[in-house]
Amino acid sequence: MSLRSLRPSSSRSWRNVFRIRQARLPRHLNTVAKCPSPTCGCAETPAMPEGLDIDYKGKLNGLIANYAEQVLICTGKDDWPSRIEEDNAGDNLAADLKELLGRGGVYSDPFHNVSVLNSSFPSSISNRPEIQTTSAYLLPSFKYVPFLPRVSFDSVQALVRGFLLPEKLHPMHDGLSPIHRDRLVRKERYQQLLYGVRDVHDILVLICGHGGRDMRCGIMGPVLQKEFEAKLPRAGYQVMTGPLIDESRSAPALPGTTDEPPSTARVGLISHIGGHKFAGNIIIYLPPAMKTKDGEPHPLAGHGLWYGRVEPQHVEGLVEETIVKGNVVSDHFRGGIKQSGEIIRL
Repeated sequence: MSLRSLRPSSSRSWRNVFRIRQARLPRHLNTVAKCPSPTCGCAETPAMPEGLDIDYKGKLNGLIANYAEQVLICTGKDDWPSRIEEDNAGDNLAADLKELLGRGGVYSDPFHNVSVLNSSFPSSISNRPEIQTTSAYLLPSFKYVPFLPRVSFDSVQALVRGFLLPEKLHPMHDGLSPIHRDRLVRKERYQQLLYGVRDVHDILVLICGHGGRDMRCGIMGPVLQKEFEAKLPRAGYQVMTGPLIDESRSAPALPGTTDEPPSTARVGLISHIGGHKFAGNIIIYLPPAMKTKDGEPHPLAGHGLWYGRVEPQHVEGLVEETIVKGNVVSDHFRGGIKQSGEIIRL
């Protein structure tokens, strides 16, 4: 049996494939209906281009892509071609990953969707600047891969086989040969081939700013980025802007350090996630180790929350309700994902 024969033949069939995952209801989530009104000044909502209005009437809840993992590539750029794999004449990590995981790829699996995105975050800097490397976040696994050499396709293979393939195959794969099944399953030994992989401790605020795909996000994204960068410090979170690791300036952090890390956040623009008509679109990933201001486990630790129709006037409220208090804002909620990979909806 081939993977092609397992692919659903219509969008309705795709929904049936993921029905079990979508049907899993989240354990109790604290919700608030709307963002509170801002208590301080915020930027004006920018005007949209003629003919590209924001949809304020369509249903938001449930409009989230089904994915097991997002690979967030650190490009250091804030916009890309409409198809990110065409950037730099096709010489980029997104193209490499899609070659392996996309339709027809050797590790293609219609029941384990890996979403590949570009981000404006800068890549880490290694102590060997003569070797060009790219960094990537793996979410919701909350892993950070700092150094993927661009001169070696082996590192891309190690990323896919060690971190991105499923640990267990979908039952629909039972008819495949043992060799084929073995090829599609994650192998932990490949993880050892990638240097410096670590857990993510920063809050990540990801804002679709892909103007090369749709100007609504291209216009709204940078405005929201500045707004989050202004409002997060007011709530006690330090916004980090440089490379996560710079081995050329200081020694890497020693393992086993017990000091409590500061409350830090990173805000970046990302490529297309769907739903441009609901701009601004953002995803907030809260790390598994996150705690509340009282030192208790955060109610949404290990979650990724998708929001739509976000304007500058909503940023302070999202920071306060979702990041500080752990509440989901229903009026803007598109869906979410848990660290286990379960998609959640209200």
